[in-house]
Amino acid sequence: MKKIQAIRGMNDLLPEQSARWQYLEKTVADCVASYGYQEIRFPIVESTDLFKRSIGEVTDIVEKEMYTFDDRNGDSITLRPEGTASCVRACEQHGLLYNQTQRLWYTGPMFRYERPQKGRLRQFHQIGVEAYGMPGPDIDAELLLLTASLWRQMGILDALTLEINSLGSNAARESFKAALVDYLSERKDQLDEDSQRRLDSNPLRILDSKNPDTQKLLDAAPSLSDYLDDESRAHFEQVQRLLTEAGVPFKVNPRLVRGLDYYSKTVFEWVTDKLGAQGTVCAGGRYDGLIEQLGGKPNTAVGFAMGVERLILLLEALDKFPTSLPNAADIYIVAASNDANAAQCAAANMAERVRAELPGCRVVNHCGGGSFKSQLKKADRSGAAFALILGDQELEQAKVLMKPLRGQGEQQLLEQADLVSSLSNALED
Repeated sequence: MKKIQAIRGMNDLLPEQSARWQYLEKTVADCVASYGYQEIRFPIVESTDLFKRSIGEVTDIVEKEMYTFDDRNGDSITLRPEGTASCVRACEQHGLLYNQTQRLWYTGPMFRYERPQKGRLRQFHQIGVEAYGMPGPDIDAELLLLTASLWRQMGILDALTLEINSLGSNAARESFKAALVDYLSERKDQLDEDSQRRLDSNPLRILDSKNPDTQKLLDAAPSLSDYLDDESRAHFEQVQRLLTEAGVPFKVNPRLVRGLDYYSKTVFEWVTDKLGAQGTVCAGGRYDGLIEQLGGKPNTAVGFAMGVERLILLLEALDKFPTSLPNAADIYIVAASNDANAAQCAAANMAERVRAELPGCRVVNHCGGGSFKSQLKKADRSGAAFALILGDQELEQAKVLMKPLRGQGEQQLLEQADLVSSLSNALED
């Protein structure tokens, strides 16, 4: 019988990898909490219309990449390809936006049908941060300061470059788009095939084409900065001033655009040259029109998403994971006695007592029998700091042997009544 394999581009996360993911997730959670952001969770599956209305029907995501199907009622539903639209939908549905400000964050899997490659999977994971009801440049800058603080905590700030731009108001962007289309239409035969297709569907995306000939052609194209309205220009200048005052380096990239239709004013990307072609690890911007576009009352919004897989790859490439990530166990209990049933009862009771009296202590109680030697080998492989050994003599005398598995400490024969205090002191050392 043929073995069933995981679906291509949807990878398993094995136990030896999960500690690194937990480290990243906890570091992010602590960082965003220090800025006053609260977690929100929403479904993996949404109405297809949510993404068609937010992302735009003529984008690559909607046209080619979404996992869309009809449910048993005949309704079209989609596995979420990104988190911002779902976050807006959830906030609007539950009344979190009217006359309020919100600082929110979320994490979880997203789905896009793309050719799987390093750092880009069909099921991938993002951490997103969104802020609502604050129209000024100060919240834009706060998000960038937050990300810089996160990179600093993880030791990767020097490997990342912040690129920023302003798309201006919707009216300014439409004026620029028209001028860009006029310029490129006269030179359509000089564009690469992908850019020719985008000329009719999403012309701003041509600005970040990776084709060198297209980039050369854009050197003489109209510049978005020339079309900015006064308010957008002042907003962008203050963002830059706030970053400069805070000591966060940045580069203004006039060709930086975002791939989704709902962005306006500030847009940004954190990029690295350590991951090859997949160099963007965090990106976002302001999307003031999206809430109204999805049926809510006009409101302001800004946010970003970071790719978890790419951040993991970057931390690995730079060797920035802590050397002492949590193991599966702190304590491993070995029970090897001629009276196996009595040993199992004593070991189970001891494990429960240690867990109850030392909250947070990770205790693995050996199950499945086996010789003393084989149990001790499993104790060592668990990564535990200590083995607690219950043999015939220990059971008879109501004692336990505490054996260090790491370092040079001496094993100790303890009264069971003294076990918890001795363990507490030993684990602190």
